[in-house]
Amino acid sequence: MRPSKEISQQRFLVTGCASGIGRQLAHRLLENGARVTATDLNESTLQDAAKAWPGGEARLQHLDVTDPVAWERVLDETLQAWGGLDVVVNVAGYLKPGAIHEATASDVDRHFDVNVKGLAHGTRLVAARWISKKSAGHIINIASMAALAPIPGLGLYSASKYAVRAFSLAAAEELRPHGIAVTTICPDAVATPMLDLQVDFPEAALTFTAPRVLTADDIVTLILGTVHKKKPLLVSMPRRRALLARFADLFPGTSRWIAPALERRGRKRQQALRDAQTLAADAKR
Repeated sequence: MRPSKEISQQRFLVTGCASGIGRQLAHRLLENGARVTATDLNESTLQDAAKAWPGGEARLQHLDVTDPVAWERVLDETLQAWGGLDVVVNVAGYLKPGAIHEATASDVDRHFDVNVKGLAHGTRLVAARWISKKSAGHIINIASMAALAPIPGLGLYSASKYAVRAFSLAAAEELRPHGIAVTTICPDAVATPMLDLQVDFPEAALTFTAPRVLTADDIVTLILGTVHKKKPLLVSMPRRRALLARFADLFPGTSRWIAPALERRGRKRQQALRDAQTLAADAKR
């Protein structure tokens, strides 16, 4: 693949690079000639992921996004190594399906510590550094379709992603006069380990009602195309599902009538995925 002129030699910092969207994004960025600081909480898994990446300028760094001191260290080391930073992509996230009344205190903390506070720390700290140096930059925050309409069975996740969208939109207006763009991406279900862990939870049935499960590469292509070039405030994918989600958000009572049929469809697809996983596991034996 020939490097993209728009991306080649640009400096990116990406969180959550050990799997899913972050892993694929780092791979594609390196293919296109970008310099990438790839971070993750799980350092050994990150190193394994990097073995499949093409050659290029990649810096692998351990980062617990919930730790603001760790954020400062990684940002400062990246700025020192490359003399600047052009784009930060906050991908790292956490999800645990389940009913609200069965959630533990640690479940509550983990959703908001990773999904909201971790992303907020990254956004505020890189923005402060860019402003102090009078540098332009682009922050891309991954939310979810659950940021547009809450999903029963994923209450904590939905609430945290609503917060991501609100924070990101507010930050975009505050930072725009400084030449800093903030984009929020709200994708539907994506084929990642986060989706896999929901297969066995009946509470997560609504996650599986999409006509097509998106791939990590779908999201990466969006990021490297429209998002990187035009820097929109908010992008939802796919649009038809986003319109449905916004309708449900405007008229929340309608979900009581629509949800049962959608849940039945979602459970059928969950069962189909479980069957496929069982067949794949048997084939490996």
